[in-house]
Amino acid sequence: MTAPVRFPRFFVTSPAPCPYLPGRTERKVFTELKGPHAEELNDALGRIGFRRSQTVAYRPSCFDCRACVSVRVVAGEFAPSAGQKRLLKRNSDLIVSECRPWATAEQFALLQLYLARRHPGGGMASMDEIDYADMVEHTAVASHLVEYREPRPDGEPGRLVGACLTDRHADGFSMIYSFYDPDHAGRAGLGNYIILDHIRRAAESGLPYVFLGYWVHGSARMQYKIRFRPLERLGPHGWQRFSPAEQDALIATVGADRREDAGPVEGGSKDGAPGGHRQYKLG
Repeated sequence: MTAPVRFPRFFVTSPAPCPYLPGRTERKVFTELKGPHAEELNDALGRIGFRRSQTVAYRPSCFDCRACVSVRVVAGEFAPSAGQKRLLKRNSDLIVSECRPWATAEQFALLQLYLARRHPGGGMASMDEIDYADMVEHTAVASHLVEYREPRPDGEPGRLVGACLTDRHADGFSMIYSFYDPDHAGRAGLGNYIILDHIRRAAESGLPYVFLGYWVHGSARMQYKIRFRPLERLGPHGWQRFSPAEQDALIATVGADRREDAGPVEGGSKDGAPGGHRQYKLG
């Protein structure tokens, strides 16, 4: 007789300040990913809006807020905008490699530069090399580090300019955390390019979706996700596609915010390491 799969135990974090919306608090429900069925569990939880952080799967469970909405791009139907086409062309020379989830000093140096420029004082700013290695290497599921390198004159891979920690699910890629060179004048929009590349590779692999984590309406740093079409969100009745009209209106709002803030809306999936690099405690 086959032993039944054990139902996972779930835990809830204590309330903490919300990193996305000022004045609000966040709470998360989470469970461990371990044992021979960790990958199947991660796939199942991913379909209902959970994200992974090391060997933990979590999702928001806030008392009075539902602003965090899981979103995913339909890879096979993706149609790049004119700006996204220009971004793809501008970075088409980059050499992309899927690497095992093994942290390197070069990656960590790039992460430090990225955090110092884009998220100074944020929850991950105090990470050291051990913390970074834990984030990348502590996984019980199919993960890889995607590296983006500029070619050397001889055509071989050269300087690292971007990277993304990515999980492969049965139905797509889940972008856990990406970072890149924010000072590279010739490669503006690298964060968005990394997403575009994941969409391309998912479609070529026959995987239907690229999971971008949580879209938070009202949080300026999460609005870049609304620019990828077609986009689906997880609601009470399952995954549903944004209507073209609704997405047009949201993109127009993002455009207005960009003009007011005079700053770019770009980046990778930043919500894969919730609360910085803190560890979840089971009990």
